Amino acid sequence: MSASSAKATDSVKVPERCPWPKDDAFYIAYHDQEWGVPEYDDRALYEKLVLDGFQAGLSWITILRKRDNFRRAFDGFVPEKIARYRPAKVERLMADAGIVRNRAKIEGAVLSARGWLDIMENGPGFSKLLWNFLDGKPKTNHYKSTKQVPAETATSRAMSKELAQRGFKFCGPTIVYAFMQATGMVNDHLIKCYRHEAVQKLGR
Repeated sequence: MSASSAKATDSVKVPERCPWPKDDAFYIAYHDQEWGVPEYDDRALYEKLVLDGFQAGLSWITILRKRDNFRRAFDGFVPEKIARYRPAKVERLMADAGIVRNRAKIEGAVLSARGWLDIMENGPGFSKLLWNFLDGKPKTNHYKSTKQVPAETATSRAMSKELAQRGFKFCGPTIVYAFMQATGMVNDHLIKCYRHEAVQKLGR
């Protein structure tokens, strides 16, 4: 390598990120490309909420690494299909080593799909229902440290209550807040993170 090439390589600056992805390339890609990006698609929001429910008691990276397996096992997270799952399908999912085999969470995904269908058919639509809690626009926070980031908020508690009343399962305030972070309803990238400003610009 020439001196000029070495100098150019040395000058490449690694962007500053939130600390939680650490040095895991898989996790970094999720942080850089997905986390905090505003999501408005009804089906995608259902998928993200269900996966956050499966995370309960586990680490998110565990679910993330199994996400493709989940998508395969749960028919692409199409709620219309999941709402029709019968006990035999639940048993097949319980035998699938590629996902988290928790009966309550699997059955919860089915009940949540039925709740999703009711909102789509008789309510304002899933995306509209959720985003209305934020007046349709992402909330940008300006935290300097992960210690400042809350586990839940008044909004996540209100959204959790609404979802539970509509038949959704595994939608407690903490799960819902993690869901809000992932789907860009709140921008919780730390202000020193290079994604903070980029995500803020994506808000409607």
